[in-house]
Amino acid sequence: MVAFSTLSGLSALPLLLSLVQQASGVSLEVSKNGGNSSSSLLYGFMFEDINHSGDGGIYGQMLRNNGLQGSNPDLTAWRSVGAGSIAVDSDNPLTTAIPHTLRLDVEKGASGQVGFSNEGYWGIPVDGSEFTSAFWIKGKFSGDITVRLVGNSTGTEYASKTFSQESKEDDFTKATVKFPTEKAPDGAVVYEITVDGSEVQGSSLNFGFVELFPETYKSRANGLRPQLAKSLDAVKGSFLRFPGGNNLEGDDETLRWKWNETVGPVEERPGHLGTWTYYNTDGLGLDEYFYWCEDLGLTPILDVYAGFSLGSGGNTPFTGDALKPYIDEVLNELEYVLGDSSTTYGGQRAANGRKEPWDVKIVEIGNEDNLGGGCESYAERFTAYYDAIHKAYPDLTLIASTDNSSCLPKDLPEGVWVDWHTYDTPEGLVGNFDKFDNHDRSVPYFIGEYSRQEGDWPDMEGAVSEAVFMIGLERNSDVVKMAAYAPLLQLVNSTQWTPNLIPFTQSPEMYHETTSYFVQQMFSVNRGDTIKEVKSDSAFGPVYWVASSADESYYVKLANFGADTQDVSVSIDGLTSGKLTVVADDDPEAYNSDAQTLVTPSQKDVQAEDGKFSFTLPAWSVAVLAAN
Repeated sequence: MVAFSTLSGLSALPLLLSLVQQASGVSLEVSKNGGNSSSSLLYGFMFEDINHSGDGGIYGQMLRNNGLQGSNPDLTAWRSVGAGSIAVDSDNPLTTAIPHTLRLDVEKGASGQVGFSNEGYWGIPVDGSEFTSAFWIKGKFSGDITVRLVGNSTGTEYASKTFSQESKEDDFTKATVKFPTEKAPDGAVVYEITVDGSEVQGSSLNFGFVELFPETYKSRANGLRPQLAKSLDAVKGSFLRFPGGNNLEGDDETLRWKWNETVGPVEERPGHLGTWTYYNTDGLGLDEYFYWCEDLGLTPILDVYAGFSLGSGGNTPFTGDALKPYIDEVLNELEYVLGDSSTTYGGQRAANGRKEPWDVKIVEIGNEDNLGGGCESYAERFTAYYDAIHKAYPDLTLIASTDNSSCLPKDLPEGVWVDWHTYDTPEGLVGNFDKFDNHDRSVPYFIGEYSRQEGDWPDMEGAVSEAVFMIGLERNSDVVKMAAYAPLLQLVNSTQWTPNLIPFTQSPEMYHETTSYFVQQMFSVNRGDTIKEVKSDSAFGPVYWVASSADESYYVKLANFGADTQDVSVSIDGLTSGKLTVVADDDPEAYNSDAQTLVTPSQKDVQAEDGKFSFTLPAWSVAVLAAN
């Protein structure tokens, strides 16, 4: 047997041997002594509103174009019902932030139910929970209003609630109604509000900021869609990076993500045109991100605007004195997040319902400032932000948005992390397996975005290549502190980027588990706190591995990036039983989607014989042996 270390940074066990894969398979011996500390935050999530992953996705509000936000809204998703018509009205603003409302004009002599419908984000998933609808109404009215959820082609009624409501001629009144639902077989459902036409014939009513929520995750007000939140919770990730991504920067500084316009009552949030072609309501705002972290047990990684936007033709970054207002904006944001309720912005947070500061310890300055013309100025911009933030909050860990030395100050301040992103082919990801093996340990890394970037759906070849890359990261998780697959979520009906980790539709079950999702889940759930030395008789490739331990439990992760099965034996002194989880398919192009599920993990109990766990890795497979 040839000694072969999977640990970096152990000079006594260098990776210097060029070995040939032996036909008999791979034999691994996991040491129970020593090892390198592994980051407790290693696996987590990166989120930005792309592919309608926020509005229409994990954010629970179900109606599209519900606030008629923006400078020139139209009637997208809205239709009239009965003897009436609807229009966008700018003469009856709900608030300064929401200057347009929906006007319902009822014909003279109308009878029967008259009103309007909303088709949601390509459908409404009715899951059988109790729903809540809220809206503002203006106009002289006293009578019954009926709210329904109904099949848009079948006419099947999944919910109906009639309630009495009064409103005034010259002011908006808020109406809120809760009602039970029956589970729909698919998302082909519309939402309706109607009144008795005979009671309002020949007149008009204005409706503002109409909302529809199911029972949200952990019953959080203005909260998350439970199906998608549960799919993330099952991964057991450690952190959430938000709000971007490119959606943080905007196409210009006026379209950047403005934290102060995403807090407080939703009817006071103007929303903004997002980077990914559609308008963001910003109902999923700064506080909602933190509640998301709190409810799923995630460490928040707050990304802040660093004075540079994207722009189709390129934008000039803000530097010098022109940068100061944007730095002040971030300091105000951090006071909102971290300040005592006696401070100006901490008091605003408390007034918005959160007395205690949010638990933020890590902040990233900008996003991908090595791209799009941001590199030359980033050293100056990063230094200005670092100096201001570090002075006010010296205990925060700050992350530079690139590891490109030509974009960074010559001497990074002590304690700063760097961020590296990679979207690559399967071969490229496998090629980066050893990227951090002999890397400088003095500067920690955040792999803020990575995935295989080919095709519409994650497939087995891509998932295995991502596993190989992740094994390389985990082997070096003394210096690689966090890593996040991206993009995270994808509404199949409106997609700007593929592939994505969790595609979903508006069916009640919503999400679909991809091959990449299974790999993320397997690796995140089975984590140790110490990376262990592994001796092998074989070189890496096509089989790759890493071992870790936590207390008396040991985890060995393996990937077979090849078309041949591989016999594997794993020796861990004194351990006799465990579980083996495998996801595999002989076809490297096999994938799961909204239309098919071809690949799922299998799990079985395994026993060691003569101190060895022996099993076969199928072609194109990822496996985790959990033993204790």
